[in-house]
Amino acid sequence: MTQPLRVLTLSTLFPNAAAPNFGIFVERQTAELASRPETDVTVINPVGQPPWPLSRLSQYTALSALPAHEEWRGLDVHRPRFRLIPKIGGASNPRRIANSILPLVRKLHRQTPFDVIDAEFFYPDGPAAMRLAAALDIPFTIKARGADIHHWGSEQQCRDQILQAAEKASALLAVSEALKQDMVGLGMDGSKIAVHYTGLEQAKFVPVDRLAAKQTLGVSGPLFITTGALIKRKNQDLVIRALANIPDATLMLAGAGDEERSYRALAKQLGVADRVRFLGNVPHEQLPHLTAAADIAILASKSEGLANAWVEALACGTPVILSEAGGARELVTSNSAGRIVDQTVEAIVEAAQAILADPPAQDLVRSSVSRFSWKNNGDQLLTILQKSAGKN
Repeated sequence: MTQPLRVLTLSTLFPNAAAPNFGIFVERQTAELASRPETDVTVINPVGQPPWPLSRLSQYTALSALPAHEEWRGLDVHRPRFRLIPKIGGASNPRRIANSILPLVRKLHRQTPFDVIDAEFFYPDGPAAMRLAAALDIPFTIKARGADIHHWGSEQQCRDQILQAAEKASALLAVSEALKQDMVGLGMDGSKIAVHYTGLEQAKFVPVDRLAAKQTLGVSGPLFITTGALIKRKNQDLVIRALANIPDATLMLAGAGDEERSYRALAKQLGVADRVRFLGNVPHEQLPHLTAAADIAILASKSEGLANAWVEALACGTPVILSEAGGARELVTSNSAGRIVDQTVEAIVEAAQAILADPPAQDLVRSSVSRFSWKNNGDQLLTILQKSAGKN
C-alpha cells in the first residue's frame, strides 16, 4: 500500500480559540488537503510571545493560554512559542521561529518522517521553512499571498531572505497572476511559480433575496459591505468618505483593527456615523448572509494578492468595487462583476452610483467565480507537493 504524503504545513497565521478568524483561508486550504487519503498533514503554527512587560498586553496573554498541541477543527495543530520583538524584530523573525520550533520538528520527523514542508506565507514562514528543510534534508514550497511580498519585500534585510528562500524552494505558489509578476519583478524565477487561486465554499456563499436580507438587518436603502482588517492598507477611510456622497446608503465594516477609533471619528466628523456599522470580527459562518445582503462590496485596498473577500462577494451575487490591486482584473472582467477604480473618493462614488442605477443579475455576478472551489485548490496543491517530494 502506498504511504500517504507526509506534509508539514507551516503557518504563522492560523485560527485559534482567541482569534477564530485569524488566517481562516489557510485553515480551509489545509483542511481540504488533509481530507485527501493521499496525505497526512501536520500543522505547525508558531505563536509569537514578546518579552515582559509587553507579554502582559491583552493580545499576548490570550495567546499564551493556547495549548501547545491540539486537534483544531479536525486538524492536528502544534502551537510552539517563539520570542517576538514587536515593530523592530521583523528581519530576525525567521531565524527565531526556526530555532524555537526545530526541536519539535525534529521530534515529529523522527516519529514519522515528513516528505515536504509547505510554508503558507512568503515571510516569515518561507525563510523559516528553508532553515527547517535544510535541517531535515527535505524539500519545501512557499506560497505568496500579497502583503508578504509587497510589504516585506520592500525591506532590504527581509527581501534578501525572501529571495534566498525562493531560490532554494522546490516550488513557489502565488494567489494571482498579478502577484506572480510582482514576484518575478522582485527577482524570482517565474518558471518556478504556479498561480494557485484561493478556494471557495460554493454551497455557503450564494445569492439570496436581497430585499428580504436587508430587512432582517434593518436596512431599507442601498447597503455596502467592506470586509477586512481595519488598517491603513485597506483604505476603509475612502469608503466612509464616499458614503457621505451617497444619501441613504449604509456601510457595514466587517473587521477590526488599529484604525477603528480614527474611522469612527471620521464617520462622526462627516455626519454619517449613524450609517456606518462597525461589526468587529464577524464569525466566518455569518459572512455569507451579510455579504449576500449587500448591494455592493467595496474593497479599495492599496495592495492585495487576490482577496478571499472579493471571491466570496461575487459568489453571493454581490458586485464589487475594487482598486487596481493584485489580481483584481483576474476577477472583474466585465461590468457584471463590478468596477475597478482609482483609489479616490470620487471614483468610488461614481462606480457605486453606476451599479446602483443598473444592478447586474445576481446569477450573472456569481458566474464570474464559477471556477473557484476548495476542491480545485486542493487538487492543484496536492499535485505541486507530490511533485516537490518526488512522489508524483
